[in-house]
Amino acid sequence: MTEHVQGSAGISGSAPSRRDFVAAAGALGLAAGVPSASARAASAAPSATGRRVAVLGGGMAGLTVAHELIERGFQVTVYERKSPGGKARSIPVPGTGTGGRRDLPGEHGFRFFPGFYRNVPDTMRRIPFQGNANGVFDNLVPAPNAIFAQAGRPDLRFTLPSGIGSITPEALRDALMSMASVASQVPLHEIAFWAEKMIVFLTSGELRRNGQWEHMSYADYLRMDRMSPAYRNILVKAFTSTLVAAKENVASTRTITMMVEIFLWTMLGRGADGAPDRVLAGPTNEVWIDPWHTRLVDLGVDFRIGWTITGLDLTGGRITGARVVDPRGTAGTIDADWYVLAVPVERAVPLMTPQLVAVDPALGRLRRLTTDWMNGLMIYLRRPTPITHGHVAYMDAPWAVTSISQAQFWRGDFAARYGDGSVHDVLSLDLSDWDDPGILYGVSARKCTPAQIVDEVLAQVRANLDGGATSVPDAQIHSWFLGPGITDAGLPSVANDEPLLVNTIGSWDDRPEATTRIPNLFLAGDYVRNTINLATMEGANESGRMAANAVLHAAGSNAAPATVFTLYQEPALAGWRRADDLRYRLGLPNAFDLIRPYWP
Repeated sequence: MTEHVQGSAGISGSAPSRRDFVAAAGALGLAAGVPSASARAASAAPSATGRRVAVLGGGMAGLTVAHELIERGFQVTVYERKSPGGKARSIPVPGTGTGGRRDLPGEHGFRFFPGFYRNVPDTMRRIPFQGNANGVFDNLVPAPNAIFAQAGRPDLRFTLPSGIGSITPEALRDALMSMASVASQVPLHEIAFWAEKMIVFLTSGELRRNGQWEHMSYADYLRMDRMSPAYRNILVKAFTSTLVAAKENVASTRTITMMVEIFLWTMLGRGADGAPDRVLAGPTNEVWIDPWHTRLVDLGVDFRIGWTITGLDLTGGRITGARVVDPRGTAGTIDADWYVLAVPVERAVPLMTPQLVAVDPALGRLRRLTTDWMNGLMIYLRRPTPITHGHVAYMDAPWAVTSISQAQFWRGDFAARYGDGSVHDVLSLDLSDWDDPGILYGVSARKCTPAQIVDEVLAQVRANLDGGATSVPDAQIHSWFLGPGITDAGLPSVANDEPLLVNTIGSWDDRPEATTRIPNLFLAGDYVRNTINLATMEGANESGRMAANAVLHAAGSNAAPATVFTLYQEPALAGWRRADDLRYRLGLPNAFDLIRPYWP
């Protein structure tokens, strides 16, 4: 599915009726110092070969750009401030490994690979991994079970469906109702209203999605303020703060409902590249990022780790250098033919000088984009504690906590491989709301010390799970690790060095394309327009492919472009979407947007 507005192609035959739809739809190290600006012979024109690419940022997007371009004969250098992988990397807990074991593995947050991801899996298949026929891709394993845990009410447990053979109206309706079946406490008329609003979105064309639903909050779309607490908690918040670190009153309907839509198709087995929910079979670096880095080095990519980008020089309408500070703190300027800015949006914004914005005003609109906090907390346990064989969402946790028990998915003996030999499991948690007060200390996560954050998260987990304190007993807790992006926790100067892009209402209009009006500057990152339209590894990978293709085009390369996979779009609904584009042009509502909620 593309996220760009479709053309006004005619509709063959008569517009489908509602009855028609019901019947038919259904090797790291410091590199040599870069030359100073005075020693550099910068030019506004490409070099003789025109194939030198500076990738500024070595996260998911930057690694993807490097991979695609090095395979096509370009000379690629990656400059990364921290470590390859960026926010996707593993973070070993220093000094925790003894007796020849590795340090305990930490993460920015647990990894989640939905079946609708296609760009990331394609990259993984091209990364060799010993013993795997399909490379790193074979390190993805299904996580079929899930729990919606609720305080004071029974946990909602379910198994993700593995798909059906064909799409029919009945299958579509049943799937929507099955998705809502976990909401057994939601009044039936509210479930029916929710399902109808999903049908409205499924049959909405790109014009309405971009023009109407992009500019309406998810909460308003689903009439959240008029519904029961169970409806708000399960059918609304489950797809906002719990899953994508967004707030339902500021996230756009288009962004969140697209996720509902694609999860639906994935669970129906439509357009999926694997199980609906997959996780890695080991720490991210071990089973993905490190093999990827090794592969790129083998192909010829030059990595400069510990280099910070501080500015972009513009001369004659082109980038003539990127200013950097190396690991020793020495300032310098790098020279290349093509520059791909692949840092996160919060790092890109300070680089957008008035001179750059004057050439391309879209670069100035990056300042309007919003980030929020979503960070990981690892709790290491003395015994295996698999709460379920998949993810857990703690529905009544004010900090929007989700978790997964990781050791059950990892190959080998955890205790024999990591730590001091007494750790047998790690409960990996994501905290998506750092602003609401907790239940233990009565303050937000931003105001808590690291130890208080751990106490609060444990209290919220235990309050939601049926097992309470017995689910994660104190006696089994060995230690914990808070993602290092959080600094000065518990102090007024608390900060987050690795926030997450959030899709606020209307933010699509402020997001840039991979190409810019500066002919040798390209953008890559999850904030760049991509079809998944969400801050994800998949979106970052997709944008990296688009940036690589833009370099190929600008350089006049004869190499085949990188394949860019877009989100699946159900063909059975194509006629409805075309008809809705016409209705939108005429100022009419969606054909199904007629039912109003019933409130007794």
